[in-house]
Amino acid sequence: MVSLVCTLNDHRDDVNWCAFSATLLATCSGDKTLRIYNTRDFSELPFSPLTGHGYSVHCCCFSTCGQFLASCSTDATIVVWSMVSGEIEAVLEHPGRSPVRICALSPDSAHMVSGASDGSLALWDFPSKQLRRTGAVNDTTMVACSFSPCSQVFVTGSTYGDLRLWDLNLNQLHAEKNAHDLGVSCCTFAPDILSGGPVVQFRLASCGQDSLLKIWAVIKFSYGAYKMQLLHTLTGQSAPVLSCSYSSDGQLLVSGSVDKTVTVYDAKNAVLLYTLSQHERYVTACSFSPTSPIIATGSMDKTVNIWKVEDGCSGHEESAHASAEGKTSAGRSKLLVSDWSEEDVSLWLVEERLEGLVDTFRANNIDGTELLCLTKETLASELHIESMGLRSKVLRKVEELKNESVCSGIPDEFLCPITRELMREPVIAADGYSYEKEAIESWINTKNRSSPMTNLPLLTTLLTPNHTLKMAIGRWKTSH
Repeated sequence: MVSLVCTLNDHRDDVNWCAFSATLLATCSGDKTLRIYNTRDFSELPFSPLTGHGYSVHCCCFSTCGQFLASCSTDATIVVWSMVSGEIEAVLEHPGRSPVRICALSPDSAHMVSGASDGSLALWDFPSKQLRRTGAVNDTTMVACSFSPCSQVFVTGSTYGDLRLWDLNLNQLHAEKNAHDLGVSCCTFAPDILSGGPVVQFRLASCGQDSLLKIWAVIKFSYGAYKMQLLHTLTGQSAPVLSCSYSSDGQLLVSGSVDKTVTVYDAKNAVLLYTLSQHERYVTACSFSPTSPIIATGSMDKTVNIWKVEDGCSGHEESAHASAEGKTSAGRSKLLVSDWSEEDVSLWLVEERLEGLVDTFRANNIDGTELLCLTKETLASELHIESMGLRSKVLRKVEELKNESVCSGIPDEFLCPITRELMREPVIAADGYSYEKEAIESWINTKNRSSPMTNLPLLTTLLTPNHTLKMAIGRWKTSH
């Protein structure tokens, strides 16, 4: 279910873009201003509105840390703002002085791209705010841009209708001609990085004047070549689709259209979930919050609507937890080992003929979560189990317990790849995989920032809450 939280009515002209950081929402408009809101209660910050552009502000984007906001305008500039003070940090003039229609920051905040009405592109070093390279596509207007989650490539879209893939040297890696008849209006990468064998894949959504929303696979081969493959064409809206955005876990995709509707799709299965009809004119902007199940949509009716995505089962988690603890046999609560109480662990020890350890485990407050985290070192140094054979037996039994969880009907995608236990606080790492938050944080701190799944270096240690997966796990727990 999607419910309307509130409507923001502060802009005096068309709303052109919405962007979230972890704690803020930024909107920009034809009224030449940007407005900044606290996402806790959507109250406007004291330094808002931001006034520094001379003409309509077309786009805005946050740095990953949320400390900076970049915006671009018909006045041919890109302005970088401090989100601490609201002051202007830098004013960058796009080469050629053409109206700047789009700007995008890389996930690692190392680079920024700006695209203009004359088809020109500028690549900036964001920390130094210095121009690095320029490029162009002739006879078109750049209106869309998105960086891949690895920050090494980006895609642009133009009024000509093509999607083009570029590297950081502004070498064109691939051109998908006529991706949208009559022109592209927006494009956005999903946060996932899909690795398998000799190829790496990304997911890209694009929308356009043909009233279509498309999902593409962007494929990188081991020898360096790229290609794009159309996976799904979504037809849930009856007029040109002007904006699209992925949720932070890549599970949902939202789009806004000239038909005044907002659509929410299951991105993995290309299924329409919700159609929202609240705006009175074209829906020009949409964005998902990276930290909560919140969507912002902007419109030519001068409003921004805030929506909450709810799964309808959040109230059941406490009762599911209580029922797991209330079971008298540990054997019957193995389904959710992480929910076991200290008493459940004691009963399990007795069942496994390890009753001699009951007092030790109780004295150290070992519950289900602690049980799954036991290692040879903790058994020896913290629980003072001197027998090597006994330590090995405990670890073997714990491993069997984890394997039983896999065989007991728990969907594999609900299990943390590190602990192989049902996730309670799933987060997405830079490798695109979801992990239990505590487990991946521990891994990063001890494994030199390598991916548990690919063994490749993690490009960033930023972890994004996977709200959609958490809701799915909640629904599954309630039904079981």
